[in-house]
Amino acid sequence: MTQAIQKTLRDSAAMRWTALLLLALAMFCSYIFMDILSPIKDLMQETRGWDSTAFGTMQGAEVFLNVFAFFLIFAGIILDKMGVRFTMVLSAAVMFIGACIKWYAVSEGFMGSGLEQWFNNNLNYIPLFDELGVSPFYQGMPASAKFAACGFMVFGCGCEMAGITVSRGIVKWFKGREMALAMGSEMALARLGVATCMIFSPFFARLGGEISVSRSVAFGVVLMCIALIMTIVYFFMDQKLDAQTGEAEEKDDPFKVSDIGKILSDSGFWLVALLCVLYYSAIFPFQKYAVNMLQCNLTLTEPAGDSFWASPSVIIVQYVIMLLVAATGFASNFQKKANLRYTLLGISVLALITYCYMGFMRQTAESIFAVFPLLAVLITPILGNYMDNHGKAVSMLILGSLLLIGCHLTFAFVLPLFKDSVVGGVIVAYATILVLGASFSLVPASLWPSVPKLVDAKVIGSAYALIFWIQNIGLWLFPLLIGKVLDATNPAGVSATELNYTAPLVMLACLGVAALVLGFILKAVDKKKGLGLEEPNIQ
Repeated sequence: MTQAIQKTLRDSAAMRWTALLLLALAMFCSYIFMDILSPIKDLMQETRGWDSTAFGTMQGAEVFLNVFAFFLIFAGIILDKMGVRFTMVLSAAVMFIGACIKWYAVSEGFMGSGLEQWFNNNLNYIPLFDELGVSPFYQGMPASAKFAACGFMVFGCGCEMAGITVSRGIVKWFKGREMALAMGSEMALARLGVATCMIFSPFFARLGGEISVSRSVAFGVVLMCIALIMTIVYFFMDQKLDAQTGEAEEKDDPFKVSDIGKILSDSGFWLVALLCVLYYSAIFPFQKYAVNMLQCNLTLTEPAGDSFWASPSVIIVQYVIMLLVAATGFASNFQKKANLRYTLLGISVLALITYCYMGFMRQTAESIFAVFPLLAVLITPILGNYMDNHGKAVSMLILGSLLLIGCHLTFAFVLPLFKDSVVGGVIVAYATILVLGASFSLVPASLWPSVPKLVDAKVIGSAYALIFWIQNIGLWLFPLLIGKVLDATNPAGVSATELNYTAPLVMLACLGVAALVLGFILKAVDKKKGLGLEEPNIQ
């Protein structure tokens, strides 16, 4: 019997991590598309007439159906009843359809079409939703933003479904093994999608000297097609695992509505869920405005058109260096020989310095913010490995909250002081962005592996779905709030690169303060009830 178990895919480290890589690649592509318009907010205002409110409303629409149509709850039920592999392929297909809709919405073909006319004349008033102030559309919203919001809603349904499915898949393949390391690694790799988006979305939008925002979205659509292929490969791999182990897919364990009640009655679950919504609401909505915030707070001078720093080739070189930073930093975590580990770390640090220098020479806000996930890629596996063997998940969350508060306050009050300093402003920006990325890396490495300690194994999918649903409330609300606050605190007609971001950044820092308070409460509850959140995952 022991020999048979050892021959399964799950007990092969190579196969476990291959399954993880397939899931991470799918999420990598979805992360790119999620923020595909974020680094070109200024171009959306120039070419499509999207002010901050329209931009924020469209960005918040991504999770509208998940929140108000309770799609995420249904996604959790689908996951528990149909299993990981079916739900993963379904989520990728839904994301691809939504991406195609969003692409057409911002394409030149939509402009002047009958569909554009229909969106101009309709969806200006949604009964009940308008009264409650939660409508995904409003009177005067550009037609392209309305239709893009519709596509983003569809994409968001698939993206969040994929998020809970990936978490469940990792639990399936890594439970009792290096689960925190696996979850942290998946998110670290997936977040390279943020950097990829920041670098290539403006590149495609300005390719050939002619601005076309639809090219950026088309790039994302191609990647979503690749993500769908990755999930199909995972489908057959997961199917083979079940055939080897003799385990039935989760659909044979019937879902009961009463299970949700059991989850919701747990105070530890609620603290983790609220921490999640506060943490993510302070990061993901910020990402959608971060490039524009840097454009408004840094003095950036475009390099000469005939120089290397203005050429398309520099983008490719910088991206290759970014991959070198991520690959060597990530690989250093798995080296047993100290000399090899420190060599890889040294290469990673030197490559990071080179990357930052190139970002400074390019003088573009998107290349500066693209550094955001790089430190996270390096330290997330370290944190995951530490918590697998030593625990301290809640303590890590508290540390992350402190870093989150400090970073947003630095962006709000310190960075503007360096606007007249070309070098000083960029250094402050780089340092703060790297620390913010490090703060965010604490969440997947500590928060998500804690969920299986709080709920029964057969309702893990529903538990993740409920957490994601609560999280999505923040992801819907705060992009919208940031846009409204920007328009309310800046003079009408102000340039897209001259906005004052102080008020939105203070608002995000307050989310960090609330997360810090909840972190201390969770630590007290864990100690009182013995939830084991501070205990190592590997027993």
